[in-house]
Amino acid sequence: MGKNKLKKFSENLTFRCMIQPDFDEVFGKDHPLKGNWRKDFFGNDNPIVLELGCGRGEYTVGLAAAHPEVNYIGVDIKGARMWRGAKTATEQGMGNVAFLRTRIEFIGSFFAPDEVDQIWITFPDPQMNKRRVNKRLTAPGFLERYAQFLKPEGIIHLKTDSGHLHEYTRAVLAANGITPTVCCNDIYGRRGLADEAVLSIKTAYETRFLAEGLPITYLQWSPGARGRFAVPDFPADDLLTGEHTPVR
Repeated sequence: MGKNKLKKFSENLTFRCMIQPDFDEVFGKDHPLKGNWRKDFFGNDNPIVLELGCGRGEYTVGLAAAHPEVNYIGVDIKGARMWRGAKTATEQGMGNVAFLRTRIEFIGSFFAPDEVDQIWITFPDPQMNKRRVNKRLTAPGFLERYAQFLKPEGIIHLKTDSGHLHEYTRAVLAANGITPTVCCNDIYGRRGLADEAVLSIKTAYETRFLAEGLPITYLQWSPGARGRFAVPDFPADDLLTGEHTPVR
Protein backbone atom coordinates (compact mmCIF):
# COMPACT_ATOMS: atom_id res chain seq x y z
CA MET A 1 0.00 0.00 0.00
CA GLY A 2 1.38 3.40 -1.00
CA LYS A 3 2.30 6.15 1.45
CA ASN A 4 -0.41 8.41 0.05
CA LYS A 5 -3.12 5.86 0.79
CA LEU A 6 -1.79 5.26 4.28
CA LYS A 7 -1.82 9.01 4.91
CA LYS A 8 -5.44 9.23 3.79
CA PHE A 9 -6.50 6.30 5.94
CA SER A 10 -4.80 7.90 8.91
CA GLU A 11 -6.43 11.27 8.26
CA ASN A 12 -9.84 9.60 7.88
CA LEU A 13 -9.62 8.66 11.56
CA THR A 14 -9.57 12.35 12.49
CA PHE A 15 -12.72 13.33 10.61
CA ARG A 16 -15.86 13.49 12.74
CA CYS A 17 -17.97 13.05 9.61
CA MET A 18 -16.36 9.69 8.78
CA ILE A 19 -17.96 6.60 10.35
CA GLN A 20 -15.82 3.46 9.93
CA PRO A 21 -17.29 0.51 11.86
CA ASP A 22 -15.39 -2.76 12.19
CA PHE A 23 -16.81 -5.85 10.50
CA ASP A 24 -17.79 -7.33 13.85
CA GLU A 25 -19.83 -4.22 14.70
CA VAL A 26 -22.29 -4.72 11.84
CA PHE A 27 -22.20 -8.34 10.73
CA GLY A 28 -25.54 -9.78 11.79
CA LYS A 29 -26.22 -6.93 14.21
CA ASP A 30 -27.36 -3.29 14.31
CA HIS A 31 -24.99 -0.34 14.58
CA PRO A 32 -25.71 2.11 17.45
CA LEU A 33 -26.56 4.86 14.94
CA LYS A 34 -29.40 2.81 13.42
CA GLY A 35 -32.56 4.80 14.05
CA ASN A 36 -30.53 7.52 15.76
CA TRP A 37 -28.79 9.46 12.97
CA ARG A 38 -30.85 12.60 13.46
CA LYS A 39 -30.58 12.66 17.22
CA ASP A 40 -27.06 11.35 17.84
CA PHE A 41 -25.13 12.47 14.76
CA PHE A 42 -26.79 15.43 13.02
CA GLY A 43 -28.60 16.91 16.01
CA ASN A 44 -31.66 17.89 13.99
CA ASP A 45 -34.88 16.47 12.52
CA ASN A 46 -34.04 17.20 8.88
CA PRO A 47 -34.55 14.68 6.05
CA ILE A 48 -31.83 12.12 5.39
CA VAL A 49 -30.56 11.37 1.89
CA LEU A 50 -28.06 8.60 1.07
CA GLU A 51 -25.59 8.43 -1.79
CA LEU A 52 -24.72 4.78 -2.34
CA GLY A 53 -21.34 4.05 -3.90
CA CYS A 54 -20.34 7.67 -3.28
CA GLY A 55 -16.70 7.30 -4.37
CA ARG A 56 -14.92 10.62 -3.76
CA GLY A 57 -18.11 12.13 -2.38
CA GLU A 58 -18.56 14.85 -5.00
CA TYR A 59 -22.30 14.30 -5.15
CA THR A 60 -22.73 14.04 -1.40
CA VAL A 61 -20.86 17.30 -0.82
CA GLY A 62 -22.46 19.04 -3.79
CA LEU A 63 -25.99 18.18 -2.68
CA ALA A 64 -25.22 19.14 0.92
CA ALA A 65 -23.88 22.54 -0.15
CA ALA A 66 -26.99 23.17 -2.26
CA HIS A 67 -29.40 21.99 0.47
CA PRO A 68 -28.13 22.78 3.99
CA GLU A 69 -31.62 21.94 5.31
CA VAL A 70 -31.07 18.26 4.42
CA ASN A 71 -28.68 15.69 5.94
CA TYR A 72 -26.56 13.73 3.45
CA ILE A 73 -24.69 10.45 4.02
CA GLY A 74 -22.26 9.07 1.45
CA VAL A 75 -21.75 5.31 1.60
CA ASP A 76 -18.83 3.39 0.09
CA ILE A 77 -16.19 0.85 1.08
CA LYS A 78 -13.15 2.56 -0.46
CA GLY A 79 -11.72 4.78 2.24
CA ALA A 80 -8.98 6.36 0.13
CA ARG A 81 -11.58 7.71 -2.28
CA MET A 82 -13.99 8.83 0.45
CA TRP A 83 -11.17 10.81 2.05
CA ARG A 84 -11.64 13.58 -0.53
CA GLY A 85 -15.29 14.19 0.33
CA ALA A 86 -14.73 13.88 4.07
CA LYS A 87 -11.82 16.34 3.96
CA THR A 88 -13.82 18.87 1.95
CA ALA A 89 -16.80 18.59 4.31
CA THR A 90 -14.49 19.01 7.30
CA GLU A 91 -12.62 22.00 5.87
CA GLN A 92 -15.89 23.71 4.97
CA GLY A 93 -17.50 22.96 8.33
CA MET A 94 -20.46 21.16 6.78
CA GLY A 95 -22.55 19.83 9.64
CA ASN A 96 -25.07 18.15 7.33
CA VAL A 97 -22.60 15.64 5.83
CA ALA A 98 -21.53 12.18 6.94
CA PHE A 99 -19.56 9.43 5.25
CA LEU A 100 -20.16 5.81 6.12
CA ARG A 101 -17.48 3.32 5.16
CA THR A 102 -19.12 -0.07 4.79
CA ARG A 103 -20.26 -2.60 2.22
CA ILE A 104 -23.70 -1.78 0.86
CA GLU A 105 -24.65 -5.39 1.55
CA PHE A 106 -24.61 -4.36 5.25
CA ILE A 107 -26.72 -1.22 4.75
CA GLY A 108 -29.62 -2.66 6.76
CA SER A 109 -27.46 -2.61 9.89
CA PHE A 110 -27.34 1.20 9.82
CA PHE A 111 -30.82 2.52 9.07
CA ALA A 112 -34.19 1.90 10.72
CA PRO A 113 -37.62 1.77 9.02
CA ASP A 114 -38.69 5.17 7.61
CA GLU A 115 -35.34 6.76 8.55
CA VAL A 116 -34.26 7.63 4.99
CA ASP A 117 -36.09 10.02 2.66
CA GLN A 118 -34.17 9.59 -0.59
CA ILE A 119 -31.41 7.49 -2.14
CA TRP A 120 -28.99 8.54 -4.88
CA ILE A 121 -27.09 5.88 -6.85
CA THR A 122 -24.49 7.68 -8.93
CA PHE A 123 -22.40 5.91 -11.56
CA PRO A 124 -22.27 2.50 -9.87
CA ASP A 125 -20.36 -0.39 -11.36
CA PRO A 126 -22.86 -1.87 -13.87
CA GLN A 127 -21.50 -5.36 -13.10
CA MET A 128 -21.25 -6.39 -16.75
CA ASN A 129 -20.76 -10.04 -15.96
CA LYS A 130 -23.83 -12.25 -15.97
CA ARG A 131 -22.59 -14.03 -12.85
CA ARG A 132 -22.66 -10.71 -10.96
CA VAL A 133 -26.09 -9.42 -11.96
CA ASN A 134 -27.24 -9.64 -8.34
CA LYS A 135 -24.43 -7.25 -7.37
CA ARG A 136 -26.01 -4.39 -9.30
CA LEU A 137 -27.20 -1.73 -6.86
CA THR A 138 -30.62 -1.74 -8.54
CA ALA A 139 -31.03 -5.53 -8.48
CA PRO A 140 -34.17 -6.81 -6.69
CA GLY A 141 -32.16 -7.97 -3.66
CA PHE A 142 -30.75 -4.49 -3.08
CA LEU A 143 -34.12 -2.82 -3.65
CA GLU A 144 -35.52 -5.08 -0.93
CA ARG A 145 -32.79 -3.87 1.44
CA TYR A 146 -33.57 -0.23 0.66
CA ALA A 147 -37.29 -0.79 1.21
CA GLN A 148 -36.57 -1.75 4.81
CA PHE A 149 -35.53 1.81 5.70
CA LEU A 150 -36.78 4.09 2.89
CA LYS A 151 -40.01 5.96 3.63
CA PRO A 152 -43.01 4.68 1.62
CA GLU A 153 -43.10 7.97 -0.28
CA GLY A 154 -39.29 7.99 -0.57
CA ILE A 155 -37.49 8.50 -3.87
CA ILE A 156 -34.61 6.65 -5.52
CA HIS A 157 -32.43 8.31 -8.18
CA LEU A 158 -30.13 6.46 -10.59
CA LYS A 159 -27.62 8.41 -12.64
CA THR A 160 -25.38 6.32 -14.90
CA ASP A 161 -23.44 6.28 -18.16
CA SER A 162 -24.35 2.61 -18.64
CA GLY A 163 -27.22 2.19 -21.06
CA HIS A 164 -27.34 -1.46 -20.08
CA LEU A 165 -27.81 -0.69 -16.38
CA HIS A 166 -30.38 1.97 -17.24
CA GLU A 167 -32.45 -0.49 -19.30
CA TYR A 168 -31.98 -3.28 -16.76
CA THR A 169 -33.28 -1.02 -14.00
CA ARG A 170 -36.28 -0.07 -16.12
CA ALA A 171 -36.96 -3.79 -16.54
CA VAL A 172 -36.75 -4.32 -12.77
CA LEU A 173 -39.23 -1.51 -12.19
CA ALA A 174 -41.61 -2.81 -14.87
CA ALA A 175 -41.49 -6.32 -13.41
CA ASN A 176 -42.62 -4.83 -10.10
CA GLY A 177 -45.33 -2.54 -11.44
CA ILE A 178 -43.34 0.64 -10.76
CA THR A 179 -43.56 3.52 -13.24
CA PRO A 180 -40.58 5.93 -13.15
CA THR A 181 -41.50 9.52 -12.36
CA VAL A 182 -38.57 10.64 -14.54
CA CYS A 183 -36.84 8.62 -17.25
CA CYS A 184 -34.21 10.24 -19.46
CA ASN A 185 -31.70 8.65 -21.85
CA ASP A 186 -29.50 11.75 -22.09
CA ILE A 187 -29.83 14.40 -19.39
CA TYR A 188 -27.61 16.88 -21.22
CA GLY A 189 -29.44 16.41 -24.50
CA ARG A 190 -32.87 17.29 -23.13
CA ARG A 191 -34.27 20.28 -21.31
CA GLY A 192 -37.04 20.45 -18.77
CA LEU A 193 -35.86 18.01 -16.12
CA ALA A 194 -37.34 18.67 -12.68
CA ASP A 195 -34.09 19.77 -11.06
CA GLU A 196 -31.39 20.47 -13.62
CA ALA A 197 -29.19 22.19 -11.01
CA VAL A 198 -28.94 18.95 -9.03
CA LEU A 199 -28.53 16.77 -12.11
CA SER A 200 -25.63 18.93 -13.29
CA ILE A 201 -23.46 18.13 -10.26
CA LYS A 202 -20.62 16.22 -11.90
CA THR A 203 -18.58 13.44 -10.34
CA ALA A 204 -15.09 12.56 -11.58
CA TYR A 205 -16.58 9.60 -13.46
CA GLU A 206 -19.24 11.78 -15.06
CA THR A 207 -16.69 14.31 -16.26
CA ARG A 208 -14.67 11.50 -17.83
CA PHE A 209 -17.70 9.89 -19.48
CA LEU A 210 -18.86 13.21 -20.92
CA ALA A 211 -15.38 13.80 -22.36
CA GLU A 212 -15.70 10.40 -24.05
CA GLY A 213 -19.02 11.43 -25.56
CA LEU A 214 -21.11 8.98 -23.53
CA PRO A 215 -24.71 9.99 -22.77
CA ILE A 216 -25.64 10.26 -19.09
CA THR A 217 -28.95 8.63 -18.21
CA TYR A 218 -31.26 9.28 -15.28
CA LEU A 219 -34.11 7.43 -13.60
CA GLN A 220 -36.23 8.54 -10.66
CA TRP A 221 -38.86 6.41 -8.97
CA SER A 222 -40.72 5.78 -5.75
CA PRO A 223 -40.80 2.08 -4.83
CA GLY A 224 -43.60 2.53 -2.27
CA ALA A 225 -44.19 0.14 0.63
CA ARG A 226 -43.33 -3.34 -0.58
CA GLY A 227 -41.41 -6.38 0.60
CA ARG A 228 -40.24 -8.76 -2.11
CA PHE A 229 -39.13 -7.59 -5.55
CA ALA A 230 -39.59 -9.76 -8.62
CA VAL A 231 -36.64 -10.57 -10.89
CA PRO A 232 -37.13 -9.20 -14.42
CA ASP A 233 -36.98 -11.16 -17.63
CA PHE A 234 -34.04 -9.33 -19.18
CA PRO A 235 -32.66 -11.43 -22.08
CA ALA A 236 -29.81 -9.01 -22.81
CA ASP A 237 -28.04 -10.27 -19.68
CA ASP A 238 -27.70 -13.68 -21.33
CA LEU A 239 -25.26 -12.12 -23.79
CA LEU A 240 -22.86 -10.82 -21.16
CA THR A 241 -19.41 -12.23 -20.40
CA GLY A 242 -16.71 -11.21 -17.95
CA GLU A 243 -14.80 -9.60 -20.83
CA HIS A 244 -17.18 -6.63 -20.73
CA THR A 245 -16.59 -5.76 -17.09
CA PRO A 246 -15.37 -2.12 -16.90
CA VAL A 247 -12.78 -0.89 -14.45
CA ARG A 248 -14.15 1.59 -11.89
